[in-house]
Amino acid sequence: MMKLLPPKPFYYEGGEQAVLLLHSFTSNPSDMKKLGRHLQKNQYSCYAPVYSGHGLPAEDLLKYGPSDWWQDALGGYQLLKDKGFDKIAVIGLSLGGVLALKAAQELEVAGVVTMSVPIQREAAFLQKRVFYYAKRYKQLEGKEADQIQLEMDGLHDLPVDSLVEFQQLIDRTRDNLTQITSPIRILYGELDEPLYQESAEMIFQSVASDHKTVKGYPNSKHLMTLGPDMDDVNEDVLAFLNELAWQL
Repeated sequence: MMKLLPPKPFYYEGGEQAVLLLHSFTSNPSDMKKLGRHLQKNQYSCYAPVYSGHGLPAEDLLKYGPSDWWQDALGGYQLLKDKGFDKIAVIGLSLGGVLALKAAQELEVAGVVTMSVPIQREAAFLQKRVFYYAKRYKQLEGKEADQIQLEMDGLHDLPVDSLVEFQQLIDRTRDNLTQITSPIRILYGELDEPLYQESAEMIFQSVASDHKTVKGYPNSKHLMTLGPDMDDVNEDVLAFLNELAWQL
């Protein structure tokens, strides 16, 4: 049996502008490392927190919910504030994108980039994601197939309150999109489920920002930051950040 090391947050010191990077559900900050390094090379300082329970067995992941993950995002924002950054842009992928939209609704942000954001998701779909994550994790630990099956059966009995809460977080964030006035760039993969393009269009229509763009990437699925269009995504994110009014 292999003990898997829990993922760690990362801080890449670049220049005087700061970016908070928020990873996706059941994933970890490694989704954001290539983008973070690209931004660091171009004078941006980046911080990516790990959400509570992420990188741990699914049984532990389910003990946490969106209110914890929002606190983790807030903690990242505060960490950058404490380092002396006045203005912070927020970039999020999937669940991270939902949290980025929430940040744009409730905090002062210089700009926001969302990637692969779901604006509707049922708890049942999220549960499937957790089961997929759980199985992969158990395989990586080197457990036998029988043992994995036994543990997976047990998972079905665990409460899914956190996933229902996640669904509610998505609904609330969608209902408050008109509160967003910061510059925003909305990205999605054209090979991802159609839901994500629909969500991107809905965010674009709903936000009150004067400066807003939406773009699809032809070769990208869900994990845009590590897909075939990664270099284009990195360049587009950088171009967006370079246009922001950091000095005001």
